[in-house]
Amino acid sequence: MRLLIRINTMSRIKSQGKRAALPKSNKLKPNVKQEEPSSPSSYHFFDDPAELKLFRSHLLSWYDQSKRELPWRTVAMKEQDVNIRTYAVWVSEVMLQQTQVATVVDYYNKWMKRWPTVQTLAEASLEEVNQMWSGLGYYSRGRRLHEGAQKVVSELGGQMPRSAEALLKQLPGVGRYTAGAISSIALGQVTGAVDGNVIRVLCRVRAIGADSTSPVVTEALWKIAETLVDPKRPADFNQALMELGATVCTPKNPGCARCPIQTHCHAYKKVSLKQEKDTKRLLNKLDSKLNCSVPDIENCLSGSCKLCLSEGWDSELGVQNYPRKPMKKAPRVERTLTCVLHRQSDQGEIQYLLIQRPSKGLLAGMWELPSMLLEEGISEKKHRGLLSAEVQRVLGTSPDEESFQYLGEVVHIFSHIHQTYVVYSATVSLYSEAEREQKISWLSDAALQAAAVSTGVKKIMKLYYECTSKLKDTKVNKKRKQSTDSGKDNQAKQSKRRQERSTDGGPKQLSLSRFFTSSKPANS
Repeated sequence: MRLLIRINTMSRIKSQGKRAALPKSNKLKPNVKQEEPSSPSSYHFFDDPAELKLFRSHLLSWYDQSKRELPWRTVAMKEQDVNIRTYAVWVSEVMLQQTQVATVVDYYNKWMKRWPTVQTLAEASLEEVNQMWSGLGYYSRGRRLHEGAQKVVSELGGQMPRSAEALLKQLPGVGRYTAGAISSIALGQVTGAVDGNVIRVLCRVRAIGADSTSPVVTEALWKIAETLVDPKRPADFNQALMELGATVCTPKNPGCARCPIQTHCHAYKKVSLKQEKDTKRLLNKLDSKLNCSVPDIENCLSGSCKLCLSEGWDSELGVQNYPRKPMKKAPRVERTLTCVLHRQSDQGEIQYLLIQRPSKGLLAGMWELPSMLLEEGISEKKHRGLLSAEVQRVLGTSPDEESFQYLGEVVHIFSHIHQTYVVYSATVSLYSEAEREQKISWLSDAALQAAAVSTGVKKIMKLYYECTSKLKDTKVNKKRKQSTDSGKDNQAKQSKRRQERSTDGGPKQLSLSRFFTSSKPANS
């Protein structure tokens, strides 16, 4: 019995010894991780409180003197109603995505005049929104604004979200940047905002040369932005950083000489140092020891930093070495058959057929001309037949294939599609009024100009008008020529008649002497 107890006791001790040894084996794992590339170097961040304070001061002083007067900034500063202010900034931020400020200003003013509150936008139809957005591009943005406004009214009691977290969660189409920008500018929340302009500024200021779209760079940039934002003036600071990227620290030909944060910029220091060394080499004043390849003092000293340039420094680029972007994926190439189909109304007005696109997908809800995607290998001989079949499907009737007139080609570039429209025109008189899967509309010239159509459709109609104008000019010139030729023929005929009359003994002009007789002299 004692022997059995002793055996069990020894077994428990051994078992406990094994369990106690487990943590020792686990302690080896961190040692393995330490051999992996280290975390980004402090060289790429702002660790000095004094520099941080000076950076904010320099940037905000410049912004106070150089900022552009923009309508959404005026609303953000003067509008007392927080709901209207948040809505107005939201509209501006969505419009500014992928679109230049100069283009946005007019669209923004028209939009806010028509829909000054989130409630008025929610009451609008998608077609009205698309019509207002027409020509601005990236049409899904307008649709997201409309959806968001309807959600705010129906689910949030008409009150715009009051924080970056709520904006990100509750509004469709609002990402991390848009939420940060709206909350800091409209609500005064101390949060960073990293858009394309800010990415470029921060990558140059902290010499971040790795792929700017990679997760590690993205998180580093947000960390820097959150550190930099001025707690007393978050709205002005974020807008100042964006303004600097848009007007000074531009993608090409940046204005480094007039940059307010030049002394904080690692990229600028690196360029200056290299220029200084090159100058000394040219003057033969550089010590021979320095001629060998040694790291610059402005370089990150970490040999495995994930934020440094992955490629070699290009002296010709200078500060434009930062940021580095990956090669863009080539856009998909498509060819589309399109027809400008027109008719004459009862009032004698020319009208054009438009078809509404589906509510989802590319150019959702927009109006377009009858079109169909061309598959590879389709010859030009089949174009008219395909268009005739498409018009037959839409209207229930179609012109003869031979009546389709070729006008030319129009190229339009979407963000991911290189589109070529092969354009024809045709006239139709009668068509079926039966129900259709797609909504159609016949629009006059004036109505078409104001309709919710894409830039591609506008380009196609421009080609059509040019061709029509040339055709009219040709007909007018032909009539003029015919009239001129007819006049010349009449003159020739009249001249010929006169000649024939003279030859045949017709009426002749008598000599004046025949009207006078000489009187005989009187007898003397």
